[in-house]
Amino acid sequence: MSSSFRAARAALLAVCVACLVPGSRVHALEDAELGKYWTPDERHVPYRAVVTEGRRDGERLPLIVFLHGDWQDGTDNESQLAGDGNGSYELVDTAREGRIPLVYVAPQTTGAYWPPDRIAAVVRDALERWPIDARRIYLTGISDGATGVWDALKARPGCFAAGIPMSGMTELAGLGPIRDVPQWVFHGSDDDDTDVEKGYDGAMVGSRAVVRALRAMGGTPRYTEYPGEKHVIWPQAYGERALLPWILDQRLAGKPCDFAAPAR
Repeated sequence: MSSSFRAARAALLAVCVACLVPGSRVHALEDAELGKYWTPDERHVPYRAVVTEGRRDGERLPLIVFLHGDWQDGTDNESQLAGDGNGSYELVDTAREGRIPLVYVAPQTTGAYWPPDRIAAVVRDALERWPIDARRIYLTGISDGATGVWDALKARPGCFAAGIPMSGMTELAGLGPIRDVPQWVFHGSDDDDTDVEKGYDGAMVGSRAVVRALRAMGGTPRYTEYPGEKHVIWPQAYGERALLPWILDQRLAGKPCDFAAPAR
């Protein structure tokens, strides 16, 4: 992707997100409520986090990791929260309404790419800080963050309990090992950035093609395609009332992963 294309795309998407905020429902969660953290390793990955109330009797908590899109890249540990976390605060608000305890983290990356080891570093640090159930770690992301979800699932196919990519793309190569990972994929049929079928017309294809391939392999991903909608469908998708209950129902069947170990 050329730098000029990226700049134009970033400006367009920033405007789209800004336009969505006034029309969305009032969110209980405010940016200032999310603590600021950095991983202690050499990557020094910035991330924001909040823990919802309702924990009982020392129970272990689910972890939801949100991956932003490339126009929120940086190291300020702030811009990844724009637009109420691109709508992902809906998950926290729903948890609060139901007094469902969980940990929500929103890391930040650079270079329009989410290296799987960068995500693993944040998960590893979160596991040290909070009483997280290592069998209930969930990844969600939008646009390039959705591509990051699929890349991380491919790198550690037995480590995440579910993936929720939105408006993303990925290569068909490597889907086999994640065929059985629970996934709920979202995309707009008229996406004007990442084509729902062809992605960017390269090796990485859009959500519709990815879901078709997973199903052909015997997988059973859920898929929601919004008719007539473009790239920014995330506030609508995160607002689906069935989404958080579905996420929290997913658990690893096997032994939790060691996120300190290298990806395969």
